[in-house]
Amino acid sequence: MAQNIYDNLGFFACYSQLSRQVHGLDGAPEWPAIRAMLPTLTGKRVADLGCGFGWASRWMRAQGAVSVLGLDLSQRMIPRAKTDTSHPAIEYRIADLETLELPEATFDLVNSALTVHYVENFRRLTRMIHKALVPGGDLVFTTEHPIFMAAAHPHWITDEDGRKTWPVNGYSIEGERRTDWFAKGVLKYRRSLGTTLNALIDTGFELRRVEEFAPTREQIEQLPELVEELEQPMMLLVSARKTETR
Repeated sequence: MAQNIYDNLGFFACYSQLSRQVHGLDGAPEWPAIRAMLPTLTGKRVADLGCGFGWASRWMRAQGAVSVLGLDLSQRMIPRAKTDTSHPAIEYRIADLETLELPEATFDLVNSALTVHYVENFRRLTRMIHKALVPGGDLVFTTEHPIFMAAAHPHWITDEDGRKTWPVNGYSIEGERRTDWFAKGVLKYRRSLGTTLNALIDTGFELRRVEEFAPTREQIEQLPELVEELEQPMMLLVSARKTETR
């Protein structure tokens, strides 16, 4: 079972105050880039893995999805998502992505935001998603970038020129990473860029788009603190399509 840090009371209280949780998709700088990767949603059946408070699930239904299944491990997230959602076409369930099984050829789109880095067995997850998608179905997901996750002690350092620099340690070493973020010892699983993309290709996905998110000039003008993300990629955004039956 994946570590359920989001049900830690202190962690959850701090996490709930993040801009992306207070303001929803409008509080997520990467959202316009994700939105550009998504297929037309009219008539689509969607699974939202790691749905959190349900912001994306509700948006996708509003864009015409005929059904949305939101899944999350957190017993604090799902009740909040249910409270904030009134449309009967959206269903929420508690589920562990390490063991999740979805019915075969059921979904037109699987979406997942900043969740798969909590999953140890990424290849098993990609195979399960591939089976759950109809032929031509889409997978769109975001994850913490492997460069961002490579720091043994994730914080900025200053180089000889006084420039803020993000450390990279053991880039080729994959597996567990434990960091202190709102709580001690938050467990994530780091994979290289190649490992991530090749897992999709080997499963039978066709890569459609890969973005290493960086804020736009307009976003930096509105939120100057985003300028730090020009120094290192914090998120990897991937769009892939099921093209093979395996």
